[in-house]
Amino acid sequence: MNSQEQVLQEQHKLEQVISDALQIAQELGADTAEISISKQTGISVNTRGGEVENIEFNKDGALGIAVYRDGRKGSSSTADLSTAAIRRCIEASLEISRYTAVDVCAGLAERELMAWDAPELALLYPVALDPQYGIELARRCEQHALSLDKRIKQSDSGSFSSHHGIKVYGNTHGFVKGYAASRHSLSCVLIGELDGDMQRDYSYSTARELSDLWTPERIAEEAVQRTVSHLGGRKIATTEVPVLFLPEAANSLFGHLVSAISGGNLYRKSSFLLDSLGQSLFPAWLQINEYAHLPKGLASSPFDNEGVRTCDRAIIQDGVLQTYLLTAYSGRKLGMQSTGHAGGIHNWRVDGQGQTLDALIKQMGTGLVVSELMGQGVNIVTGDYSRGATGFWVENGQIAYPVEEITIAGNLKEMFSQIVAVGSDIDPRCSLQSGSVLIERMKIAGN
Repeated sequence: MNSQEQVLQEQHKLEQVISDALQIAQELGADTAEISISKQTGISVNTRGGEVENIEFNKDGALGIAVYRDGRKGSSSTADLSTAAIRRCIEASLEISRYTAVDVCAGLAERELMAWDAPELALLYPVALDPQYGIELARRCEQHALSLDKRIKQSDSGSFSSHHGIKVYGNTHGFVKGYAASRHSLSCVLIGELDGDMQRDYSYSTARELSDLWTPERIAEEAVQRTVSHLGGRKIATTEVPVLFLPEAANSLFGHLVSAISGGNLYRKSSFLLDSLGQSLFPAWLQINEYAHLPKGLASSPFDNEGVRTCDRAIIQDGVLQTYLLTAYSGRKLGMQSTGHAGGIHNWRVDGQGQTLDALIKQMGTGLVVSELMGQGVNIVTGDYSRGATGFWVENGQIAYPVEEITIAGNLKEMFSQIVAVGSDIDPRCSLQSGSVLIERMKIAGN
């Protein structure tokens, strides 16, 4: 039996455990119940300077149980999957429910929203957990990086991980389904030095299938380029100029959009995008689409954490917000329906006008390129934005020198509306994919 067959066999066993547990819950008096388990197995190895620093194997998972009786909810969990332990856990949940308040919005997602015909998404590619294989890949990253540029003084780490997991969800609608997925990753962190200035940066690759990872050499080359590009960084004077966010930094901008249109923040009235459905938030040319069923997608899922079917959908169409991101509970609080986002988003892609990074830098003329953001200075209630940053100063459409120790500030609602362009340099390693984002003007705090 190969690794994939073993994982699928374990998935079927867990589905049976949940089916049996749901039957026990009903026998014990629950009006409705939902039960889930997420089980993960894998290995992580780290090297430093070619020497093995640590090797970790993990195999963990727990059963989460929620029962509803007379409008009240009780929940508990157990790592012991024996029938006796599950029965005790359900009894504890029912006892807890006696002391919780009635909540008319609590309960299972509607039966008609369940993913009764969940698609197969090609997410599982497990491999044998061989530490020596991972060690060799990590060492190759380090060794190649150190051979490329004398300014790279040492490797801070090479890391490899390989994990596969099983998610199973069931409820008393009669829905019990699971799916399995794998994820492999390889990374390298380097330290560079020039005239006493030291910089640290990295590169990585992650994929569902091991053969889809970047080679250690490609990862090392990007890590070297990123590290040495920041050597000799300068401070700049306080100013207000166009700002170009490179893809990794740009992704975080749209991550704030995710938070702002998530049901939990909306029904608590803690979002700067309250009552924005159907409103124009971005330029009319900008599109954001979600692809929930992308084969091998890093955030693909046939259903969400409540069993609700996922689907492809427009998030932003012609600059206009098309949907909120709702769970069953937040949907009811808002008088709406779940959108299948219990547990997060599914493969977002931001589409712009197709300019290359070089074209965007030329278009900007004079301004700041942001390569890395630091700090947590974002107020999701007001949209006020202030974060530390490093990057590059641009003059006459050319990168002039690296900059550091600056702060960029603005308001997210204004920043979204002032996006001038989104580039074609999309990073495929992220579940939220965007090219570089050019914003018309932002405040830069420097000297």
